[in-house]
Amino acid sequence: MKPNAELIPDTVFYAFHAAVEKDYAVYIEHTMLTFQISGEFTLETSSERTSMRPNEILLLRKNQVGEVTKKPLDSKGYQTVVVFLRDELLRQIALEEQIEIKEKYMGKRNILIPPNDFLQGYFQSVIPYIRNPIGNTGRIMGALKVKEAVRLLLHTQPGLSNYLFDFSEPYKIDLEKFMLNNFYFNVPVEKFAQLTGRSLASFKRDFKSTFGTSPRQWLQEKRLTEARHLIEKKKKKPSAIYLELGFESLAHFSRSFKEKFGKAPSDYF
Repeated sequence: MKPNAELIPDTVFYAFHAAVEKDYAVYIEHTMLTFQISGEFTLETSSERTSMRPNEILLLRKNQVGEVTKKPLDSKGYQTVVVFLRDELLRQIALEEQIEIKEKYMGKRNILIPPNDFLQGYFQSVIPYIRNPIGNTGRIMGALKVKEAVRLLLHTQPGLSNYLFDFSEPYKIDLEKFMLNNFYFNVPVEKFAQLTGRSLASFKRDFKSTFGTSPRQWLQEKRLTEARHLIEKKKKKPSAIYLELGFESLAHFSRSFKEKFGKAPSDYF
């Protein structure tokens, strides 16, 4: 079994890390139901911080960006199972069950599901796929497992209907506020556009009107300015901050920093 593998294509995903803590920025495109086998999962966004420990179940909302930390806690390392609840399949379930939602969901984006026998048993039924992945033959089985997960969620938490079956597009949100809160996440400009409820062209146009420059130029300037503040005032080491500020490598960060400020980050120490 690979450290990260699709157990059922496009539906169930298994992640395993032996004994190394990992941090990285993520864009969560689809709603996900996750079960923590071992280790600790933490997602931190600009508005929420959510953690999940062994035998806990977490529902993660689609269309959000954040920083994930995966931390092994013991000799079992880090292991989690993720079930993707994609809109196309949720729409099918809504049609089959004649579910109609008239209000946009406005509640908490990430929800810890209280332990219950039904969902615990469901994830135990997924474990065999970890040991015996079925590859491309499993698409029909995948749809069945998603439907089972959704029905069990609604059985144990009926109030989740609005959460699961909200198919409205992300509405236009305050661009300036959103970017100032999320500039350090290393995701493509296209994802920032989607998360603010805009097409790429509309995002670039609104961005230029708001900040007077292009998204890529502003992101670079903002991240480097924040880096200088952390190095000068907080005495942070470049190696400790470049990833959390959205730079993919220390070399790229150091080169960009020197081009803007005339000296390398290491010159401040």
